[in-house]
Amino acid sequence: MGRLLVMTGDGKGKSTAAFGLVLRAYGRGLLPVVFQFVKRKNGAYGEHRAFRKLGIPIYPLGDGFTWRSKDLGRTAELARTGWAKAREALLSGTYDLVVLDEFTYVLNHGWVGQEEALLAFRSRPDGVHLAVTGRGTPEWLVAVADTVTEMRKVKHAHEAGVPATRGVEL
Repeated sequence: MGRLLVMTGDGKGKSTAAFGLVLRAYGRGLLPVVFQFVKRKNGAYGEHRAFRKLGIPIYPLGDGFTWRSKDLGRTAELARTGWAKAREALLSGTYDLVVLDEFTYVLNHGWVGQEEALLAFRSRPDGVHLAVTGRGTPEWLVAVADTVTEMRKVKHAHEAGVPATRGVEL
């Protein structure tokens, strides 16, 4: 069975760590795929540009920051539709590494249930690695993961009023 890795916590670097894992896997001849549950389809984020240049599939599935959503019903539907695509990829055996970026928000809102997620995680083919990122990782996910890394915020420029910087935060 492949590894189940979780990057969580209130600090910066969860997605960045997962993307580093994607690059490591790709560099070793593995085929990764990334599903982003918050990023918008029409966004032109740095990781989208880089992965597309490398030919690494990345799918932004959301409508922006969940906590800013004006229509949580639509956000939930996007998450469920995205999960169907991600689940299919996870179970297909086509990819060696599947990243579910910011998936903890989907789990915490109940848009995908624990039993459904666990079944998919446990049913993935041998050798398929899975990485999940996001804040507030449910305890059941911590319990079943092989590796859990917590990013802890010590200081962040945003707190001093510094806006996000292209190429660093986005």
